[in-house]
Amino acid sequence: MTEILTPDVDERFRAAAAAAGLLDVAYDVFDDTAVGPLLVGVTDRGVCRVCFDPDPELELERLARLYGPRVLRSSKPVERLRRELDQYLAGRRRDFDLDVDLRGRAGFPRRVLGELARIGYGETTTYGALAARAGNPRAARAVGTVMNRNPVPIVLPCHRVVGANGSLTGYGGGLHRKELLLRLEGAIT
Repeated sequence: MTEILTPDVDERFRAAAAAAGLLDVAYDVFDDTAVGPLLVGVTDRGVCRVCFDPDPELELERLARLYGPRVLRSSKPVERLRRELDQYLAGRRRDFDLDVDLRGRAGFPRRVLGELARIGYGETTTYGALAARAGNPRAARAVGTVMNRNPVPIVLPCHRVVGANGSLTGYGGGLHRKELLLRLEGAIT
């Protein structure tokens, strides 16, 4: 006899696994955000992934490689991230009150992401200025690479980094999303 796992029992199982600390990464997919679908992941250390237009199979493989094989879709551990993203995208939140898990990033990329976190709501900076803040003023292109590989866009606001002339250049989520986020914050009109 085959038993069918009901959605309620399935969700309780996933929540129990997360509560018991049995997951390396809990993730969920938010299909209905103002910026389109997002795959998000959290570890016991903090937010580890925010991905635009996700390919779940590819993203889950990446998460397992970086954080461990116990990756499970579970909505409870990502509730706080969901709430803060919803508030931000509705214009009711200016800062995220979340820890970020940057395991696997060291040296210059980690310094760049640390400085990126300091760029305030509604402000912009350039790739060159961010490179200087991270200790290497000639590394604007390297900063662009770090921004392209930012594991947690929006939370670490790479959309606030613009070209030297103020132009909107390069964004992993697409320039239309970068523009939307900067307009939301009032950085551009």
